[in-house]
Amino acid sequence: MPVDESRAFRPVRIAVLTISDTRGPAEDRSGDTLVERLTGAGHILAARAIVTDDQPAIIGQVQAWIADPAIEVVIATGGTGITRRDVTPEAFRTLFEKEIDGFGELFRWLSYAKIGTSTIQSRAVAGIAGRTLLFALPGSPSACRDAWDDILKTQLDSRFRPCNFVELMDRF
Repeated sequence: MPVDESRAFRPVRIAVLTISDTRGPAEDRSGDTLVERLTGAGHILAARAIVTDDQPAIIGQVQAWIADPAIEVVIATGGTGITRRDVTPEAFRTLFEKEIDGFGELFRWLSYAKIGTSTIQSRAVAGIAGRTLLFALPGSPSACRDAWDDILKTQLDSRFRPCNFVELMDRF
């Protein structure tokens, strides 16, 4: 799928949320991976935070960013597994107006080539809340790299053809 160089690139304002009971800023390699990739692609880091694996904390932070017109996309990392503490998909689903089912499906399909059947333990999700795109990724740096490099990099590039999320944002 090509990038149409005749079209103008429009940087997107992205917030990065790390969900973890154990990581602080110094240990947040997954958040660092996302920030490095999104800024390297020419996008704007609009905000960054770390919250615990607690549904009200996740919802509160994401709601604040949804309400902020300076944030167009939220990418979260962590809390998408199957343990008792993993509540990110549940938190995000309370906020979605529309779920983007294909994101999780495609993420798991791409992951299968790298980690085999272990991909079934991922509950990566995406959706739209208000005028904000929300993505919840697993908490490993490799999962963040895969999601960015294989899906988000092109879908958040206004030049990507035949279609991309950026060209739809004004219609959310």
